[in-house]
Amino acid sequence: MEPMLLAPAGSFESLEAALQNGADAVYFGAGNLNMRARATVNFKVADLPEIVHRCRERNAKAWLTLNTIIYDEELDELRTLCRQAKEAEIDAVIAMDPAVIRTAKENGLPIHLSVQANVANTESVRFYSRYADVVVLARELPLERIARICREIREQGIRGPSGELVQVEVFAHGALCVAISGKCYMSLAEFNSSANRGACFQTCRRKYTVRDTETGTEFVIDNQYVMSPKDLCTVGSLGAILDSGVSILKLEGRGRSADYVARTVSVYREAVDLWKSGQKPSPEQCAEWKRKLGEVFNRGFWEGGYYLGRESGEWSESGDNRATVKKIFLGTVANYYPKAKAAEVHLTSDSLQNGSSLLITGNTTGALELRADGLRVDDLPVPFAEKGSHATFSCETKLRPNDKVYRLEPITC
Repeated sequence: MEPMLLAPAGSFESLEAALQNGADAVYFGAGNLNMRARATVNFKVADLPEIVHRCRERNAKAWLTLNTIIYDEELDELRTLCRQAKEAEIDAVIAMDPAVIRTAKENGLPIHLSVQANVANTESVRFYSRYADVVVLARELPLERIARICREIREQGIRGPSGELVQVEVFAHGALCVAISGKCYMSLAEFNSSANRGACFQTCRRKYTVRDTETGTEFVIDNQYVMSPKDLCTVGSLGAILDSGVSILKLEGRGRSADYVARTVSVYREAVDLWKSGQKPSPEQCAEWKRKLGEVFNRGFWEGGYYLGRESGEWSESGDNRATVKKIFLGTVANYYPKAKAAEVHLTSDSLQNGSSLLITGNTTGALELRADGLRVDDLPVPFAEKGSHATFSCETKLRPNDKVYRLEPITC
């Protein structure tokens, strides 16, 4: 079985960005029972049929995350959501809580075991194989352990409910939690808001001072973000990870923007396809992939992560975004002229220069990057369009009214 590239989606913009750039499957939350329940980017349950429809059009799988701890008063909501997921023909449910696993099974929904289960050995895979066709391994495993688990699944014939060999999924790119497989209690302790209930305040991403409580002495730490790991980046070691026998590569980022999803999916799609062709990337190609990934949201990169046996300690130098390119909101698309292949934009927030690099995002457009060539105002060519004006520029791809328009600029230190 060829490896699958699994992309995140927290909105229709991100969903389109994932599908347009070659994702084999998309995972997403709907409603309150997922690990991004607190996020503003989250689908409604009523969106499930449309999500599945869009995935089917692109021959991609639609996987629903139901990966939080469930309380008794939420069981009815869980049962209803699973019935609705079944009716929408969701391809699988990502779960950890036994109540979710049982309810999904009762509704005939295929189950993928979440990373929160912390599976780190073959016997755990065997135990969960009575329920799950896919197991996401603990993020802390070195590559040799992953390869051993994959090999023993094949040799021992460990099969899931579908009758097929259990597939192994691993994280390939994105944010890492300081806690083991995401089981963190800092947010719960400080704010009574549980990370394991999809309500993390990300307290680990902040600066902290270490103080001797007896003397009052404060200890100076060179890196002040000692609990905020850099983002995982495996694009340079993807061949070794795929050679280990994993079936699914997961990109983290349901809370991130459509341009982040578009860029990470496109880069990893290229890397996976190169591996499938039997070729190895050159150092120059790897450097170019990392450059592209660095342009969108990141906290710095921990290359290879635990997979290559590297020690933890790759801490972010900032709690904020370290992307090398910034987005400046300009306005929205007012119209698109298919015969002229031109887009009209209402510049409500900033000006636009001819030839500027743009990012256009929208629920159907996804995330599109282009140049504002052939800039015109009042049907006259201009080098510059002021804030408040309606400007047009050449655009081969169809845009939609109300699509958001951003200017892309490199960040200089």
